[in-house]
Amino acid sequence: MIKVTLKDGSIIEVEEKSTILDVAKKISEGLARVATCGTVDGKVEDLRYELNKDCALSIETFDGSLDGKKAYWHTTSHIMAQAVQRLFPGVKFAIGPAIDNGFYYDFDVEKPFTDEDKTNIEAEMKKIIKENLAIERFSLPREEALKLMEGQPYKQELINDLPEGEEISFYKQGDFTDLCAGPHLESTGKVKAVKILSSSGAYWRGDEHNKMLQRIYAISYPKASQLEEYLQLLEEAKQRDHRKIGKDLALFMTHPLVGSGLPMYLPNGATIRRLLERYIQDKELRLGYWHVYTPSLANVDLYKTSGHWDHYKDDMFPVMKMENEELVLRPMNCPHHMLIYKSEMRSYRDLPIKIGELANDFRYESSGSVCGLERVRQMCQNDAHLFVRPDQIKEEVGKVLNLIFEVYMKDFGFPSSAFSFRLSLRDKNNKEKYIDNDEMWETAESQLRQILTDLKIDFYEAEGEAAFYGPKIDIQIKTALNHDVTIPTCQLDFALPERFDLNYIGEDGKEHRPVVIHRAILGSSDRFISFLIEETKGFFPLWLAPTQVKILPISEKQYDYCKEIQEKLQAEGIRVKFDDRNEKVGYKIREAQMQKIPYMLVIGDKEKENNQVAVRSREDGDIGVMSLSDFISQYLKEAKKA
Repeated sequence: MIKVTLKDGSIIEVEEKSTILDVAKKISEGLARVATCGTVDGKVEDLRYELNKDCALSIETFDGSLDGKKAYWHTTSHIMAQAVQRLFPGVKFAIGPAIDNGFYYDFDVEKPFTDEDKTNIEAEMKKIIKENLAIERFSLPREEALKLMEGQPYKQELINDLPEGEEISFYKQGDFTDLCAGPHLESTGKVKAVKILSSSGAYWRGDEHNKMLQRIYAISYPKASQLEEYLQLLEEAKQRDHRKIGKDLALFMTHPLVGSGLPMYLPNGATIRRLLERYIQDKELRLGYWHVYTPSLANVDLYKTSGHWDHYKDDMFPVMKMENEELVLRPMNCPHHMLIYKSEMRSYRDLPIKIGELANDFRYESSGSVCGLERVRQMCQNDAHLFVRPDQIKEEVGKVLNLIFEVYMKDFGFPSSAFSFRLSLRDKNNKEKYIDNDEMWETAESQLRQILTDLKIDFYEAEGEAAFYGPKIDIQIKTALNHDVTIPTCQLDFALPERFDLNYIGEDGKEHRPVVIHRAILGSSDRFISFLIEETKGFFPLWLAPTQVKILPISEKQYDYCKEIQEKLQAEGIRVKFDDRNEKVGYKIREAQMQKIPYMLVIGDKEKENNQVAVRSREDGDIGVMSLSDFISQYLKEAKKA
């Protein structure tokens, strides 16, 4: 008998060579029915996996974990491949992994899949599910594996890439066999609801020098209701997509002549960005930050000194050689701020020194990964570096966290329930990714952990998520689409002050080393705007709306009065537009509503005669007729609340 420690800490004894499924059945038949795989001593294994020694076991289910979902989706990817094989004889198979939301499979076929093809593939998948084919796992020696995969060059390439001695496993279901490490369900009938979502071209192994394959994305669920809920979420995502809204509201554009990942802000988007940047800059200045400007180019030696060259070079643009210098576009501006601090001697009385900047930084993102404003190659970072004494760390980190609360919860009104705190640590098993100083890492990680504990902030820890120079507190935000995104961060750094030999004169008259707190509140302006667009669906708060009021005359007879209104509103600092096009007023109202303008002033003969305005709100529709002064007064009160 062997002892198995379950997820809840309880221990059960089972026969040696019992499978994970056997253990699930011993616990309960209900668990066995929904089990998709198991985690044995931290490693995900197939339900058929035999237990040969005492171990810790977590039995995974679709609803219980991402690993549980991925086993389910991986099985469905094989069902899709089998359906394609039946409908397209001679197809060559590449890979078909589960991803965080469903799965895909890459196929080498003569021409791209049509909508009709995808409908037929989905129908064939449902047939295979009804056939309830048993899924069997087996292994072969390398030569036999290569022979089995004759006519499948991508599979043979994968087999040849496996190290000597590596198990080469396959899964078979009916007339379909695939090279695969698993895990998989017991039969195709375990899958219930499936939906093909989209298709696209994809280079083999992501390399543009390789052949273009055809990729099909799909999803599956144990219940039809879950699939329906997911499809509704996808539809909501389409409506919230910042790229679509950005185009509809004329916020930004891209152009191939400019380049991938390099969006251009149109007047409406530029207004939003300008207001956001002024907002955060003014807030920081009131908190004692010094704002600076530093160049977007720097000598390579700057990044060799900081350590970015060793740890971040692959994410930087290539070096430009000019005369006797090697210059590079900066990926971040902390090294510049280190030099500003070092430009004069500092006293302990001067600290904390808070250097902030709205800085253009550059990251070498692949063309396939750039996305609207969310992932770009040039970004404007709301960056700052706080140079503090060791005794000031707790207080200043607390102030940074309070600023994050103020911006996101008070000023923008996001609910506190949408936020979680992650203590991002280095991966101790992959130290080459980080600056090599165990003592520094232990000190920095323990200090951030203690600060979060002392502030009574609930948090979780994540290894491998730290910056190369130090641990950080990442604030994870649950978006309207139920995604977790990281925008504000607070990082503790003992390394760069050491590398740049930063000092201050202490109360004892001796030199001491400051500590640096890296922090970003809005993150990058670009990513924050994409986040804000999707959260608000483009219904920006009044203070941030590119156009706050639109004046809509019924005919040309009101044009002179409309211009007077426009001038008075502009004098109050209100962003206003006068729509003098020769269109019916109903059309103008509908268009203003589509543009999500907060207020519309409809002007006819009566309004002109009585010096009044007919007010429409994007939220409440017709508000009524009032004097212009009353409207301005009400508007300014609302704008002040915002």
